[in-house]
Amino acid sequence: MASNKKDEKYIKKCFQLAKKGRNNVLPNPMVGSVIVKDGRIISTGYHKKYGEFHAERNAVLNSKEDLEGATLYVNLEPCSHFGKTPPCTDLIIEKKIKRVVFSSFDKNPKVNGAKKLKEKGIEVTGGVLEDEGDELNKVFFKNVTEKIPYIALKTATTLDSKIATENYNSKWITGNNSRLEVMKLRSSYQSIMTGSNTVLCDNPKLTSRIKNGVNPIRIIMDRNGKIPLDYNVFQDDGTRIIVIDNTGKKYPSHIEKIGFSNMDELLKTLFNMGIYSVLIESGQGLNSAFLKEKCVDEIYHFIAPKILGGGIDFTGGFTPKSIDESIIAYDMKIKKFEPDIMLNYKLKY
Repeated sequence: MASNKKDEKYIKKCFQLAKKGRNNVLPNPMVGSVIVKDGRIISTGYHKKYGEFHAERNAVLNSKEDLEGATLYVNLEPCSHFGKTPPCTDLIIEKKIKRVVFSSFDKNPKVNGAKKLKEKGIEVTGGVLEDEGDELNKVFFKNVTEKIPYIALKTATTLDSKIATENYNSKWITGNNSRLEVMKLRSSYQSIMTGSNTVLCDNPKLTSRIKNGVNPIRIIMDRNGKIPLDYNVFQDDGTRIIVIDNTGKKYPSHIEKIGFSNMDELLKTLFNMGIYSVLIESGQGLNSAFLKEKCVDEIYHFIAPKILGGGIDFTGGFTPKSIDESIIAYDMKIKKFEPDIMLNYKLKY
């Protein structure tokens, strides 16, 4: 059965429910579910916390009505395997739900819940608002398919792509509205990474200073151990702190230290440490290193209506020899944060 406007309406409701689990469900995806019978929403649920019931099971448990003949909506293909909790497909079949509609197909090869439901005679419609569903769980899909974190890069530049003057003055290129949006971004990513030069120049706190904001895990690239321990990024404020340092420098017990040999090993190490998404906020050196190694999935590019002429580019070490070697931006969105704009785009290498 093909999807329709009503299906899209209920899937959008699933998206809204799913977002309630943000920051609590990692490394699981954000999932919401709606159950409809006789044209009425009779129950809803969402995945609240890692290790607890999935959205579909919560929606079923929350229902006070018989579910036989109902339609279950969910933004991710129902699971058909045992993990921390039993398969959601088994419960759907048990409750004699007539139809299941979902947005994203699960990239985990263990899932394939749609096939199991169809084999039991349940009508299944998948791929409803699939692009929106995939965007919502982009971190989860990268994690499950590649076993490394999702990497986003935030930069703030002038119209001619400068992040600072030649003497490294950068406060402030963008305006208050852009900087507020950056605080929201920090709260939406699990961790934030910066380099030693940025820390030594700006002594940032790397916190999310907004109401109900969540401070990201701080990851500091300081391979030569140059940053003094009294700098803001190392302060013990309850936030997890990871430093990447190849020296024999000793750190206080609240700071985790790891080494660095190459980017592939670093990303796998971070993933194994439970780091599933990273927002890079740094200078030319770290930006270039990640772009050169083809590790950046997405860029948030804030642009101020200013021209510097000379200055520091947001990337410099990445120097392709031909246009054919360019990094390609796609899925580009433009938002205004007066007087600035933000270009948000994915990268293809």
